[in-house]
Amino acid sequence: MLKTAVTVLALVVALPFAVMAQRHPGYLHALSDLRYARALLEHGDWGRVGPDRERAIGEIDRAVEELRRAAMDDGRNPDAHPPVQDRWAPRDRLHRAEEALGRAREAITREEDNPAAREWRDRAFRHIDDARRAVRHAIEGWR
Repeated sequence: MLKTAVTVLALVVALPFAVMAQRHPGYLHALSDLRYARALLEHGDWGRVGPDRERAIGEIDRAVEELRRAAMDDGRNPDAHPPVQDRWAPRDRLHRAEEALGRAREAITREEDNPAAREWRDRAFRHIDDARRAVRHAIEGWR
């Protein structure tokens, strides 16, 4: 009896997250792209574009928080991301980060019917755009 109750409870707790993931797969894709962009910017010698890099990372972190709220927190480790090639030069990392940020923004453009989630998503748009501006500024500064 206890085993059945625990199983039912686990299903009841997990169901809202599964439903949200089905309703908003774009948020989960965006979170993955944001984590990847952040990982690209984390390591390396950034020289004079270091402040732009720091600003971009801060905006990415804020966008992740907004999207986690909108997606009811996907429960993933925010430091989990696809592997980053150590051999990539900082300029290449900047370009790849900018591409990942563009994919993240595109992934959340779908119409949002939940007013609270819409507010979080819209704030995430602003943070992603600010991160992209910082990365573009760093790309220009790297030349």
